[in-house]
Amino acid sequence: MTEQSVASPKNLNLAGLSRNDYRGLPSTLCQGCGHNSIASQIVAACFELNLVPEDVIKFSGIGCSSKSPTYFLNRSFGFNGLHGRMPSLALGAMFGDTTMKGIGVSGDGDSASIGLGQFKHLIRRNMPMVYIIENNGVYGLTKGQFSATAEKGLELKKQGINPFLPVDICMEALVSNATFVARSFAGDPKQVKELLKAAFSHNGIAVLDIISPCVTFHNLEDSIHSYTFGKDHEAPLHEISFVPPRDEITIEDFEEGTVREVEMHDGSMVVLKKLERDYDPTDRTQAFRILEESQRNNWLITGLIYVEPDAPSMVDVSNLPETALNRLTETQLRPPRESMDLVNSMMF
Repeated sequence: MTEQSVASPKNLNLAGLSRNDYRGLPSTLCQGCGHNSIASQIVAACFELNLVPEDVIKFSGIGCSSKSPTYFLNRSFGFNGLHGRMPSLALGAMFGDTTMKGIGVSGDGDSASIGLGQFKHLIRRNMPMVYIIENNGVYGLTKGQFSATAEKGLELKKQGINPFLPVDICMEALVSNATFVARSFAGDPKQVKELLKAAFSHNGIAVLDIISPCVTFHNLEDSIHSYTFGKDHEAPLHEISFVPPRDEITIEDFEEGTVREVEMHDGSMVVLKKLERDYDPTDRTQAFRILEESQRNNWLITGLIYVEPDAPSMVDVSNLPETALNRLTETQLRPPRESMDLVNSMMF
């Protein structure tokens, strides 16, 4: 008897599934790894969004982060690609079947080093999918060498001192015209979950840079990629809540002028409660400014940094048929002789 068949109705979502239907295999990552926390929030977000696991496709590259898809959505199909080549794999699969929800899980080595070019070209095409970077500042799978996101001056026992400035993943995403950019911290599970729910509802590429401490090779108290630093220095831009299209938005608990609402493509709403600063996540210039300010002051700015909910996606601009390409029949795919004659007459 399956978990779904014995679960009580109150433990089922609107898809008729229990939380266990969204879980994966037991984790083989180090105990305390931030990646495990992120996987748990993916399970929670998909359950609360009533997604059907078979309608979600998972992508990954190489590294500890790319083991993560094993630990969530066990009923979903997944591709594990070459190092840094997950974006092109995801692009082809998502273009071939636009009915699927895509989620890619990568790492700072996979996306900010060998895969940076592919990462940026996937972004500029604005393919609708969630792209998570589990950012720990090291190559944890190969004994903790510095990655491209490690901060300058970082000293690790077996690696020496890092002499190079880091790549800022959110800044790279903004420069490449990403239409949804967010940063979070694995030690802040509620924020991670709400950002994931908003990302799944975005009609375009949704980049989530999640600081995910490596407890084995890189958990120094004074490092930006550690649990201690994250908990002591996290500076949320706002409190974020995601409201699905079917739910009524109630903001009676908030004072007038303290809440900003962003309507997503599917009619859902992201409700942002302002904290100390008045921040507008639809202002791209302000997004650049806050990232530069956080770099100068060594702040861990988290939250929804930028969103452009109405930007056309690659699917919108590609004039694709309503039926997914991989479901078209041979007859539909074969041009009639009249069309081929017309093409040939134009060429010769």
